[in-house]
Amino acid sequence: MIDFYTWATPNGWKISTTLEELGLPYTVHPIDISKGEQKKPEFLKINPNGRIPAIVDREEDNFAVFESGAIMIYLAEKTGKLMPTDRKGRSRVIQWLMFQMSGVGPMQGQANVFFRYFPEKIPSAIQRYQNETRRLYTVLDTRLQESEYLAGDYSIADIATWAWVRAYDWAGVSVEGLTQLQRWLAAIEQRPAAQRGLKIPHELKLGSAADQEKLAQSGQSIVQR
Repeated sequence: MIDFYTWATPNGWKISTTLEELGLPYTVHPIDISKGEQKKPEFLKINPNGRIPAIVDREEDNFAVFESGAIMIYLAEKTGKLMPTDRKGRSRVIQWLMFQMSGVGPMQGQANVFFRYFPEKIPSAIQRYQNETRRLYTVLDTRLQESEYLAGDYSIADIATWAWVRAYDWAGVSVEGLTQLQRWLAAIEQRPAAQRGLKIPHELKLGSAADQEKLAQSGQSIVQR
């Protein structure tokens, strides 16, 4: 059994979708980041950095794992699914996972901040991060012209990247003209596990006034890397 600590953010969706795809039993522990629950001492014992998501694997002597990419690798290796075991195949998945962790997440996260939350509108900052996010999208689109999924077969790299890119409109970034990226987004969105993962710990509708207010209050819900 996995104890899963999360909130409705792209990084949270990465793990919930992975758990759903793997069919692992898990218990959800909502961590309301708008109330600062991620900074409470009991959670800091699990993740010293005070960020969601995190897991505790009860089957492995309550082994704690934090950082979304590290959690995804751990779960894939635990089950032998969503990542090849051969060296080259494993490397391809990790390369694209790191591309999301080091590029798509941080850049789109900053686009979110300056486009949605920052009290002062700074056009140069908004343009910088939106342009860089769009550039990264073109890298994905180019890759997807030669492969159905990022690393060949469907993997944790696809889940991690999809959880962010699917919210492109929230960051004010267009996917117009990126036909393979659009094809890939739609394909993953149709997967039952992805649909279930987006409802953990609760369904978030980015277009609703209530959820926009929650996001604005937290300032973190959709900007964490």
